[in-house]
Amino acid sequence: MPTSTAARWLALIALTAAVTAGMAAVAVPSPALFAGLLVATALALAGRGPARVPQRATTAAQAVIGVVIGLLARPDTLSGLATDWLPVLLISLATLAVSMAAGLLLGLRDGVTPLTGLLALTAGGASGLVAITRDLGGDERLVAVVQYLRVGLVTATMPVVAAVAYGAVAGGTAPADPARPWWVGLVVLVVCAGVGVPLARLTRLPAGGLLGPMLVAIALNVAGPADGATVPALVVELAYAVIGWQAGVRFTRASLRTVLGALPAALGLIVAIIAACAGLGVLLSALTGVSLLDGYLATTPGGVYAVLATAISAGSNVTFVVAVQVLRVILMLLVAPALARLARRRARYRQ
Repeated sequence: MPTSTAARWLALIALTAAVTAGMAAVAVPSPALFAGLLVATALALAGRGPARVPQRATTAAQAVIGVVIGLLARPDTLSGLATDWLPVLLISLATLAVSMAAGLLLGLRDGVTPLTGLLALTAGGASGLVAITRDLGGDERLVAVVQYLRVGLVTATMPVVAAVAYGAVAGGTAPADPARPWWVGLVVLVVCAGVGVPLARLTRLPAGGLLGPMLVAIALNVAGPADGATVPALVVELAYAVIGWQAGVRFTRASLRTVLGALPAALGLIVAIIAACAGLGVLLSALTGVSLLDGYLATTPGGVYAVLATAISAGSNVTFVVAVQVLRVILMLLVAPALARLARRRARYRQ
């Protein structure tokens, strides 16, 4: 069995690559992150994993995820909200409020802080939330497991609900891919990270490793230079794996028991969030005039790529649906640090 630091890292990387390939074959969302989490956890519990993930690697992974999220905010996508921006904003805030309230309920359990519960169940941007949880003072182990339980449930139930409850029928086709050459995305990533991370440190932006590059990417995307660029898939998967490792290597038997003990409550709360967001989708439909299916897909709590695939297949208003989903992710990542600070202050005050 591997004992040296180099051998432990080689084992972690090799096993993560193998598990990622297996998960990708069965369409698991963000397979590299989930594989990294599982493999790192198993090795940590066996005493065979690396002691920690270097901070530079974590910051680099956060920057990649931030740029990926920022590049989703394309001008043609966001322009789809121009006439309905107020109801969309209010409904987006309502979906966040519902999921965050559920998170606070989860935080009532022994071993789960209100901050960790809030981050674990906040809807949208699972990879982004896991990436910044440790910086915000939460337990990224529980957050990672619960967030991807939510994504898995949403992804698994969405096509069924869309077909049974809303009469969605497959047959739509994807729009033309506007993506530019892979190296353009790599240049955009380097620029956004090179500018965003130092700027975030200078301004003391919470979770700056992710939010700094994300805000620069949004600016470049909306202004035009980065429009159509995408971060190379291999780089994204490496970043996801690092985020999974960050959480996994810190697992102990005691923390595993805490996570497993919280899962039944988390599962019930996730189901409640999905139902509440479906109700908000009906309200969004009434306020904006979009179809009930579009309202449901726009407010579904997570899994933006699965939402995109379902919307395309069903011939829905893809631009509107994705715009609402992206807006919620951006709002969530901007609001979460402020709420984390408030939660920490209240916890210190009570002590």
